[in-house]
Amino acid sequence: MSRARWIAVAAGILLAAGGPLCGVERFPPPEFTGGHVLPETTVPGPEPRTAGWVDVTVLLAGLVLAAWVSLKLRSRAAMVVLSLGALAYFGFWRRGCVCAIGSVQNVARGVADAEYAVPLAVAAFFVLPLVFALIWGRAFCAGVCPHGAIQDLVLVKPVKVPRWLDAGLRVVPWVYLGLAVLLAATGGLFIICKYDPFVGIFRMSGSRAMLLTGAGLLVLGMFVGRPYCRYLCPLGVLLGVSSRAAKWRPTVTPGACTQCRLCESACPFGALDYGSSEVPEQERLATERKRVLVMLLAAPVAVLGFGWLGGKAGLATTAWHPDGKLAALVAAGEKGELKGGIPDEVTAYRRQGARRDEVYARAAAVENRALPIGRVIGGLLGLVLAAKAGQAFFPKRSRDYQTDPEHCVSCTRCFSACPYELARRGIPIETPEEGKTMGEANEK
Repeated sequence: MSRARWIAVAAGILLAAGGPLCGVERFPPPEFTGGHVLPETTVPGPEPRTAGWVDVTVLLAGLVLAAWVSLKLRSRAAMVVLSLGALAYFGFWRRGCVCAIGSVQNVARGVADAEYAVPLAVAAFFVLPLVFALIWGRAFCAGVCPHGAIQDLVLVKPVKVPRWLDAGLRVVPWVYLGLAVLLAATGGLFIICKYDPFVGIFRMSGSRAMLLTGAGLLVLGMFVGRPYCRYLCPLGVLLGVSSRAAKWRPTVTPGACTQCRLCESACPFGALDYGSSEVPEQERLATERKRVLVMLLAAPVAVLGFGWLGGKAGLATTAWHPDGKLAALVAAGEKGELKGGIPDEVTAYRRQGARRDEVYARAAAVENRALPIGRVIGGLLGLVLAAKAGQAFFPKRSRDYQTDPEHCVSCTRCFSACPYELARRGIPIETPEEGKTMGEANEK
């Protein structure tokens, strides 16, 4: 039996073992007859303990397999099989929850609020992908994440995104991460879960807007490699930074690089550092020094500026917190500015006999907590943007084509394009026409 078939068998066993143990809701909500509508919640409810740890076990097994396939087996076929298994289990069977991407919010809430207990299974979904990224690269993105798998499997005709546009759009996930952490830490909203574009597809239900957004991303994903992962995913940026420290991560060639550019054509994610043997060593060192100088000069200004903006954003997020929202409604009611009837929150506030001063005091406490959190998150975001600016204006130059550890999702596509890798497997390769590189012959 081939190795790819062994992967398929292993994925089937994991699905079979995990399925029967997945719990259902033990205490379903009552059926109201008075027209009451249950409010939408974006915070995961309690899960049966067995189901949570089955999910963690499947996650750990998937991470091990993804790291082995990308580093040792180096097989695209095996990675596709693993992606199908992860999509079936974490996506459609478990309906996108527990979600490693959304776990960022749980951890942020737990760090900021001592009274909020992060479920152990959710904490494991946050920690395990990061640990694997620190050691073996982005194994989670390679074939375990259902969001990445569903986009990767629809990619049929990839087009190259211009490097300047790609670099600009990759800033968006950092901003999204900062906003998500800020809202979660202040108790306002789990925005990643509320606006997840693929959970509605996994659950075959959801708001029309989010279903259309998910469908639109999949259509875009037919031509642009993993648009959500590259330009929106807040966990992806954390995994990318962690993978820079990885001792073992995918490399294109097992030996010397001939700069044939075949790997460049095969990678749909712009995750290769361009090689250039024509650039003198002295010029490369000068570029490195300029990038460091730009970062040193821009970092203090960016940290202070974005720290100030982050504080303002922190104060603005109190409008999403229940206490802040109630205080705003109470103030509007006193001014006679409420339209469309009295909201349920105000009615409940009046029936409970709560004092106005107490409501305003709770809202002020939320603002006092949100302000420093917003400043810290804004300052960190400014530091990241300063580093990104230095990389954009003075990109790293190398002699060989190398996988960018931050942006490489270990999809294994480049392995099948590299002539050295094919020779290592004993697969015959076609030689290009005389006077042309392999990349130019391949494009022809």
